[in-house]
Amino acid sequence: MEHVIARQRGTDLTSVAIRLFGYCFIGLFALCCLIPFLLVLGTSFTSEKSITLHGYNLWPKEFSTFAYKIVFENPGVIIGSYSVTLGITIVGTTLGLFIVAMTGYSLQRPDFPYRNRISFFIYFTTLFQGGVVPFYLIMTQWLHLKDSYLAVLLPGLMSPFLIIMMKSFVTSIPHAITESAKMDGAGDFKIFTKLILPMTTPALATIGLFIALGYWNEWYNAMLFLSPDMKYRPLQLFLYNVVTSADFIKNSSVSSNVQPRDMPLESMKMATAVVATGPVILFYPLVQKYFIQGITVGAVKG
Repeated sequence: MEHVIARQRGTDLTSVAIRLFGYCFIGLFALCCLIPFLLVLGTSFTSEKSITLHGYNLWPKEFSTFAYKIVFENPGVIIGSYSVTLGITIVGTTLGLFIVAMTGYSLQRPDFPYRNRISFFIYFTTLFQGGVVPFYLIMTQWLHLKDSYLAVLLPGLMSPFLIIMMKSFVTSIPHAITESAKMDGAGDFKIFTKLILPMTTPALATIGLFIALGYWNEWYNAMLFLSPDMKYRPLQLFLYNVVTSADFIKNSSVSSNVQPRDMPLESMKMATAVVATGPVILFYPLVQKYFIQGITVGAVKG
């Protein structure tokens, strides 16, 4: 009896040690992910002179809000960029989520005769792609989407990775539910909207977050297809111009009332990054529970 108790106690200590090590590792990893953002946040509230003398710091040595004052000096630019990005994100996430969910559901249906052929074409694009030149020619010469927000919206509607994720999740739903609904006279679209979608909330939240982040961080397609003459362009492209172009400070309407030598270049870059990432940080906790559940679902099938 004493031997059993000692063995059980040793097992408990081992379990506690493993759990403690896991918590410490995850805590350190989370800290490594948090420190860069805190560095950006602290630098955005630091004066340019302090950055030049002391470099980047987590805590401002010389507090200043001058960078934010310049960024919001002409709020129309920021508000317009926010509106474009927010509109593209909302519309693209809604349509993309519906299309990805419907595609994943169709490909797992055993009574769908062309599912293997369509799956092959979807998986093939994860290995081989046509390249930038054919993509650009299709968008501009064939679809005529130059200087159109649709050129930013359409490419992000579908992703092979997200379709595979959705298909794996829907596979865990018994096909007998679909057959029972069909026997009751329900059509395929009604089965999908009334039965399948409510049962896939964790997967929808996870996929929706991926799609929304993709649209929110989109700048490359906007740079390719939206000309600089457009009044408002996506927020991330606005941020890209701030970071990569020193001439932005002289030519932008944001800095029209400030001499270039007085511009807080480094702190302004960080302030613009904070302005761009703020809404995403506030939105993520709302879907965190569903995101974790959706990521882990299907890993163990019961």
